[in-house]
Amino acid sequence: MRLTLTASLVASALAITACSEQPTQSTQQTEQPTPQMTESTPAAEMNPLMKASSLQYQAPDFTVIKTEHFEPAMREGIKQQAEEIAAIANNSAAPTFENTIIAMEKSGALLARAAGVFYNLSGTDSTEAIRELEGKMAPLLSAHDDDIYLNDALFQRVKAIYQARESLELDAESLRLVEVYYDHFVAAGAQLTEAQKTTIRALNEEHAELTNEFGQNLLKMASEGAVVFASEAELAGLGSDQLAIAAAAAKARGLDGQYVIELTNTTRHPWLASMDNRDSRQKLWQASAGRGVSGELDNRPILTRLAQIRAERAQLLGFENWASYQLNSSMAKKPEAVMDMFASMVPAVVANANKEAAAIQAMITKTGGDFELQPWDWEYYAELVRQDQYDLDEAEVQQYFEFERVLNDGVFYTMNRLFGITMKPRPDLPVYHPDVKAYEVFNEDGTSVAIFYGDYFAREGKRGGAWMNAFVPQSKLLGQKPVIVNVMNIQKAPEGQPTLVSYDNATTMFHEFGHGVHGMFSDVNYRTLAGTNVSRDFVEFPSTFQEDWAKDPQVISNYAKHYETGEPIPAELLAKVLKSRSFNQGFDTLEYMASALLDMEWHALSADAPLQDAEAFEQQALAKHGIDIAAIPPRYKSPYFAHVFAGGYSAGYYAYMWSEILAADAFAFIQEKGGLTRENGELYRKFILSVGNSRLPADSYEQLRGQQPTTEALLIRRGLTAPAS
Repeated sequence: MRLTLTASLVASALAITACSEQPTQSTQQTEQPTPQMTESTPAAEMNPLMKASSLQYQAPDFTVIKTEHFEPAMREGIKQQAEEIAAIANNSAAPTFENTIIAMEKSGALLARAAGVFYNLSGTDSTEAIRELEGKMAPLLSAHDDDIYLNDALFQRVKAIYQARESLELDAESLRLVEVYYDHFVAAGAQLTEAQKTTIRALNEEHAELTNEFGQNLLKMASEGAVVFASEAELAGLGSDQLAIAAAAAKARGLDGQYVIELTNTTRHPWLASMDNRDSRQKLWQASAGRGVSGELDNRPILTRLAQIRAERAQLLGFENWASYQLNSSMAKKPEAVMDMFASMVPAVVANANKEAAAIQAMITKTGGDFELQPWDWEYYAELVRQDQYDLDEAEVQQYFEFERVLNDGVFYTMNRLFGITMKPRPDLPVYHPDVKAYEVFNEDGTSVAIFYGDYFAREGKRGGAWMNAFVPQSKLLGQKPVIVNVMNIQKAPEGQPTLVSYDNATTMFHEFGHGVHGMFSDVNYRTLAGTNVSRDFVEFPSTFQEDWAKDPQVISNYAKHYETGEPIPAELLAKVLKSRSFNQGFDTLEYMASALLDMEWHALSADAPLQDAEAFEQQALAKHGIDIAAIPPRYKSPYFAHVFAGGYSAGYYAYMWSEILAADAFAFIQEKGGLTRENGELYRKFILSVGNSRLPADSYEQLRGQQPTTEALLIRRGLTAPAS
């Protein structure tokens, strides 16, 4: 993925898929109230974003930041960085590493600070005012980005340093920084003619506007697409906690006495597994799968134009298509490598999926059903098959996975045993919502590492999914320690009741904290190379690696305890839970692969290809790869595929599978070396988590493992092959 300087400032501050250091403050005070956003316009000198926060590690002071502060701060930030860049480009002195590369690295402090806070909140606490400002800022930031990377005088300075880099006696990280900057300039179009630069500027501006519009539509869909049910009878099979959540969601919309199920970001909804009423399941599934295809929120014209714009940009930059352009700087390097990876798996995955479908159809017949398996039936009857095969009741399982215990005695416990870190609550630090908790992270020797925010619960205005961001990225040059946030969308139990989570949600908590430590343990000089600023097909490796600690015997025995009695999960039940993890893997893998291949097909289009019919294109793409199974739709259909049409994963959704190969191989290696030990944690921290993009990801992996990965551990992890005896 191309990460330009402006994008780097925002991405560093936002990390998946950013002035001086403040002294440690550990005195705890009373919790600060959540700030109320008002709409008046303050004078610039009263804007708290105009200067670095006085809180520890420049953590944002949410007690004073208001919505109206963002626009003037970001506009002034653009102006200041433009002046800084002009001074660098027009410097009469010969270009040096210090007066060009380091000067660029230090530029844009105000923009990074303001945009870092703004774009975090736009994903977690979106309002109409924030959404409007996103639309307004998107073309401005795009133009600012182009003003930097299409500046020929600036590029000539960078090019001169790049060409002389081997004779400059730079340390390895500085040499890497020069190469990364040069690659960014070339990838942005610095070598284009002036006419071509004018064209790409226009394409970039339109692209920024359309990706923003696509994302805004998704937020509206989440609210307007929620499904209303008139009675509890329609929701037979749901647990009391789920009914309470649906009733509370209805009450919040003024629908007292009714029930509202809010959509998740994926095609399937987890509650489908429990809903006895087939008509209700169909209603919920169709609301999920039918998003973004009608009315004002029709995303199809947007996504087809986005695919076309990307192809046109790629052609200008000398690539056959957008996938080739994006993968040029990845571990995979070429789209063919991605296609080959999936092609090698399709026969086995489809065979497993068909076997699962047959078992589900048999269960439909066994339980008196006289109909053919449909997508809205899969989760429900798959759960019956799982109960039959494993005698497993999901409601019973969840009683042993209470949220606070999973977090503290699971995730935090594991990180302590592996890395020696402790998580100290910091109620004195302001948060942006009452559900968010702040922590300070300490090394085993007592030194402070980072500030961490946990934002785990679903709410109105938060986009779906789970992610890690950075309010402040790590940088020795800038004297910055990291300020990191994990975000999820767990349905919070009503007041006074414990929040029980699925085992899948528990593993996701481990996953996101894997991204968290990737940001918090970063130990590099330069912001551009810090933490998660790595290629898309490497960034999911550290997070996926952490997932498997959730089932480690030592770990799970510490946190999987009954929420009322505190009794550990019975060994027999635990064995069923772990064994059942390989159940339905044909479905899980195929719905993911369908989305990943859709992503690659959209971005394999050439610049001269006409605008596509979205539905027809999807059907043809799935049929082409032999994965057009009606009962297993893609995890994300194109009109709500946020990863690739609103986020940064275009031609990159494959990265989850690619990274899982690395993660499974590395985890197996660590197990061979003794598993959950401080020695292994330090090894992993040293070679993977601390180095960011300061060296090639493949080199980092080989430093840890001693060799490149194989797929053997991945197949075992997914239950597609048996481990060697």
